[in-house]
Amino acid sequence: MFTRILPSSRRSFSSLSEEEILALAIASEEEDASIYLGYADGLRQQYPASAKVFEDMAEVEQTHKNSLIEIFRTRFGERIPLIRREHVQGFYARKPDWLRKNLPLETARAEAEAMEQQAARFYREAAKRVSDASTRQLLGDLALAEEGHEDIARMLTEKHVSEEAKSDEDQNARRQFILTYVQPGLAGLMDGSVSTLAPIFAAAFATGDTWSTFLIGLSASVGAGISMGFTEAAHDDGKISGRGSPVKRGLASGIMTALGGLGHALPYLIPHFWTATIVAAIVVFFELWAIAFIQNRYMETPFMRAVFQVVFGGSLVLAAGIFIGNAG
Repeated sequence: MFTRILPSSRRSFSSLSEEEILALAIASEEEDASIYLGYADGLRQQYPASAKVFEDMAEVEQTHKNSLIEIFRTRFGERIPLIRREHVQGFYARKPDWLRKNLPLETARAEAEAMEQQAARFYREAAKRVSDASTRQLLGDLALAEEGHEDIARMLTEKHVSEEAKSDEDQNARRQFILTYVQPGLAGLMDGSVSTLAPIFAAAFATGDTWSTFLIGLSASVGAGISMGFTEAAHDDGKISGRGSPVKRGLASGIMTALGGLGHALPYLIPHFWTATIVAAIVVFFELWAIAFIQNRYMETPFMRAVFQVVFGGSLVLAAGIFIGNAG
């Protein structure tokens, strides 16, 4: 709120001189080259062919920077003013290096595309604000080059990423997605859905009170989610196993565990006991079949085996909960 009232410390683009525009362009090209090299470093181990593409894109940015420095030296001398994108209003701030580590391959490609689009817009606007013919020509050429980076990236990909390498990288990306998100998320969903069946339905049939049952289900679900999340994050840092960020795995496991239990706890917000119980049983049915589908789809478990393990096992836990609740 205060940033809207108080004057901004960032310069407006329209206030920049031609010298500052060139200095900003030089700093931007240097920063983008560094970002591409960071992407290459992060991808090299799992996606060496795509890492080479980003290295070549960094070389292209360095070529742009050298062209800009040459024309700056000719017009303004050797000292380049220190001005960067974060000093100018309207520029999208680049993420620091520690937030770009371990980015998925598709995310890195998407961010690179967004960077090129912004650079093209900058050069088009910058070309309108300079009077020197050679500088305007260079900025216009750079705008066209940035707009054509998608074609350059495609050519570099064809150069470095063969069909076999692309297939290998796609397999690695899918494997990493499964290890980081699907596997811990599935484990959490199974634990949250199945392990809370007995206490929730036992409480329901023992008390006949939907509100008490909901509170028990809520506490069991949230508690299990926190426990599973911390356990997943703490027991493996992912460096040796290659399972990815422990924070991402912990969040996937914890959130899915809580959702798995809440699915059949929320129906007990319905005041009428049998209506709530029937709705909860229907939710359980879909939860168990969803788990079986995920196991078959991502973990390549034969569908009938997954159905037997999850649906049949979950039904036994549900029956046990109902039996224990009625015994009370």
